[in-house]
Amino acid sequence: MTIDFEPPKPIAQTQLMLATVTREMMRPQSRYLDENEHAIPWDYIEFMHAAMKASGGGRLVPKENGGEKKEEPQEKRPPIGYQMIAAQIEALCWGDLGMYHCLPGGGLGAAAVQAAASPEQRAKFLARFQDEKPTFAAMCMTEPGAGSDTSAIRARAVLDEKTNEWVINGEKIFVTGGDKSFNAYEKLGRGFIVVWASIDPSAGRAGMRAFVVEGGTPGVKITKLEHKMGIRASDTAAISLVDVRVPFENLLGKPTVEKSTTGFKGAMATFDATRPLVAASGLGVARAAFEFLKEKLKESGIEIRYGLPRNKLTSIERDVIDMEVQLRSAWLLVLKAVWMADNKKSNALESSMSKVRAGDVCTKITQKAVEIMGPLGYSREFLLEKWFRDAKITDIYEGTGQINRLVVARQVLGYSGSELR
Repeated sequence: MTIDFEPPKPIAQTQLMLATVTREMMRPQSRYLDENEHAIPWDYIEFMHAAMKASGGGRLVPKENGGEKKEEPQEKRPPIGYQMIAAQIEALCWGDLGMYHCLPGGGLGAAAVQAAASPEQRAKFLARFQDEKPTFAAMCMTEPGAGSDTSAIRARAVLDEKTNEWVINGEKIFVTGGDKSFNAYEKLGRGFIVVWASIDPSAGRAGMRAFVVEGGTPGVKITKLEHKMGIRASDTAAISLVDVRVPFENLLGKPTVEKSTTGFKGAMATFDATRPLVAASGLGVARAAFEFLKEKLKESGIEIRYGLPRNKLTSIERDVIDMEVQLRSAWLLVLKAVWMADNKKSNALESSMSKVRAGDVCTKITQKAVEIMGPLGYSREFLLEKWFRDAKITDIYEGTGQINRLVVARQVLGYSGSELR
């Protein structure tokens, strides 16, 4: 029996199509958007939204069956949904990580709905991403006193039984895409934010729930847009919630507190699905830096002599080969995690492993590429120094490298969160 590591045909076609988008539309705008933080790339957003709608209702690519072409029945094909998304994200982040975060669609907000909502709620809230105007959604979890430790969230939601509405108070920070998801722009559809809050602080993690807060809801205010080292095209917002009223049915999951940590598990299920995708984004940046380095070395007459014993290679050749090994091994971890997600297998361990590895690899490869290029790598003549700045965020958001290492250790050793901190 042989194992085929070639991507399925639909994914290969997607990568080919997106290579054109990244070269012709993303790379030419990278430097401008980096130097003009929070400028919104409307042409890219509108183009991608139109492409997604034309290719199958929110997908970036044609449907898996190739349109009307009749092939083997759908049920006989292995699922490749998350594998497809990972390939799309890796390709787009080869173009520009910040612009990728401006991609219209649900992002983390939709992922939270997918993980914690009922079928009726999924139909209601996710349908709007098929609207005529591009629409965004964001997830609000991090707080000034609750970063990687999501169980320390202090935002509170109280049910007003007279009006049958939830009243939310709290403060959220580092909300990726918070501005485009909540504020009303003429060119955008009605977005929303998903706010994680406690309905019973005394219950700890069991009291955590997610609430869909529609864009423009009174009491919600964008208090700050962060100025960042990298991904400067993407807005990162601080959000204040004061007596924010949302309909009862906008709570995702059960409105009652039980002994199980159902609400918290909903949050973690979101991360299990999205951490491999964040890993894929980091590997897109790493690949960009790696391929740029090899191109510049080749222009200087330096060819990498694969296959020679290590002691016969130059220092640069050894560095480049090591970078490629890191890149390929990290991608295999991502593929395993998304394959498990597609096949509905528990992937908490693999998800965190892929995130740890990719975040580490992305920062190391971009740094090493800058080092080898010397002054040219450090200058703004090329995008390499920007990729170096962009890289670090892939090790921070969606759970820092340290937190994900804890998750991996707990899974491998069989310890609970309280036993291994």
